[in-house]
Amino acid sequence: MAEHSYTSRRELDQYYFHPLVTVLVPLALIVLQAILPRLFPRVAIFDLPLIAVIFFSVARRSPIAGALTGMGIGLFQDGLTNHPFGVFGIAKSIVGYLAASIGFAIDMDNLMNRAALTFVASLLQSVMQLLIERLMLGDKSWRVLPLQGWPLHELLRAAVSVAVAIPLFLLLDRFKQRD
Repeated sequence: MAEHSYTSRRELDQYYFHPLVTVLVPLALIVLQAILPRLFPRVAIFDLPLIAVIFFSVARRSPIAGALTGMGIGLFQDGLTNHPFGVFGIAKSIVGYLAASIGFAIDMDNLMNRAALTFVASLLQSVMQLLIERLMLGDKSWRVLPLQGWPLHELLRAAVSVAVAIPLFLLLDRFKQRD
């Protein structure tokens, strides 16, 4: 006779991190995102804080924790950029919530799933930034690119973010702990 387990998927796959990892990794990625584009302008195409939001949200599998992680990382990133305060906070909160929700339903230890989520999350964040900055705030100089070139640029941004995220995810997986 088959034996059934009453352990939920959430209890099986939820990870925790040492408090220093939880604080220092996103902080380091935010600071790198603020400094690297000044030294090497071409690296401005990927978003390291977004990768941190996705990683920690998926690992914790809690939509509320994902939204709070996204909000904290996004607001801190807003403080270090020339974007209006709250744009990254709003966008990354939504991405964190959705990433945690998806991570709860799908096996996110699979690299292909992580790559797909990163690609879609990068595009989603770009669309949200466009809506917030251009439509709600009335900023017509959004990202210096004309709106006609925007979709191609954002697809490239998403692909580059995936290429950066995969090795970073593998590195950060070493810090996962089970309760």
